[in-house]
Amino acid sequence: MNTDKTYAEKIAEEYAKKEDSQIVALQKLDNKVKRPALIFGYTFGIFFTLVLGLGMCFAMKKIGPDNNITMIIGIIIGLVGIFGVSINYPIYKKILNHRKEKYAGDIIALAKKVTEEE
Repeated sequence: MNTDKTYAEKIAEEYAKKEDSQIVALQKLDNKVKRPALIFGYTFGIFFTLVLGLGMCFAMKKIGPDNNITMIIGIIIGLVGIFGVSINYPIYKKILNHRKEKYAGDIIALAKKVTEEE
């Protein structure tokens, strides 16, 4: 009989309306701040890594005709890829810092509420 009661309570708990605690709201806000910068950083980094790889393929004459122009084009494309990969982290940090400044007040206020509750 006791197991029936706990089972019923467990099922009822699944369907009960849940209220987000302050710490969950703080985590969601933190993710809201960081996610766009992470998405940009990964996308930008992957794209320019592929550009760098394409340039290497041209430079090593694995793609395209076997002449010196292909190698020169590969070097240029590779340099563009190296430049893109090199500036990825500074751009990521700039986006992240901008978003942190934008949401700093909300996060600090919510963090104070969480610390006062305990």
